[in-house]
Amino acid sequence: MAALLVAIGILIPMVSPVKLVLEPASFTLASHVAIFIAMFISPMIAIAVALGTAVGFMLGGFPVIIALRALTHVVFAGIGSYVLFKKPDILQSTVKTQIFSFLIGVVHAFCEVAVVSVFYFGGGMTTAYYAQGFLQSVFLLVGAGTIIHSMIDFMLAHVVWKTLMGRNSFAATMAKIK
Repeated sequence: MAALLVAIGILIPMVSPVKLVLEPASFTLASHVAIFIAMFISPMIAIAVALGTAVGFMLGGFPVIIALRALTHVVFAGIGSYVLFKKPDILQSTVKTQIFSFLIGVVHAFCEVAVVSVFYFGGGMTTAYYAQGFLQSVFLLVGAGTIIHSMIDFMLAHVVWKTLMGRNSFAATMAKIK
């Protein structure tokens, strides 16, 4: 299960035609769906998928900053999956699900902003980042943009998860894994 989700998590950003580019940042729709689905399964699978996708980005020739941003997914995947493991009823309530999605999005954004900030202050960013300044290019585009992107991908993953869990054979398999 984890290997399949890693493959999906690497493949989506590589082939997705739906990319939102807000110079200097860009966002690929559904790029986090595999990690969120892994979060719904278990903490071990979530961490394995986050690590696997990060390694995939490192070996796939992506820029170092992209690979390091992917590596930070271990943090939100680990925290989120642990919370869901302890309180699975969160996903049964629309309000609780949205609040959880927002909070995980904040953790996700904080980690990515931290990575981008290191590169920004180290002089390792493109000129577009410096032209717009730290507040706009890092804090707003990467920070706020990641929260929004994370919440959209979470919603997509939740819809896929609920659909899959509605099938008895899949639900039985998942129950055995847990």
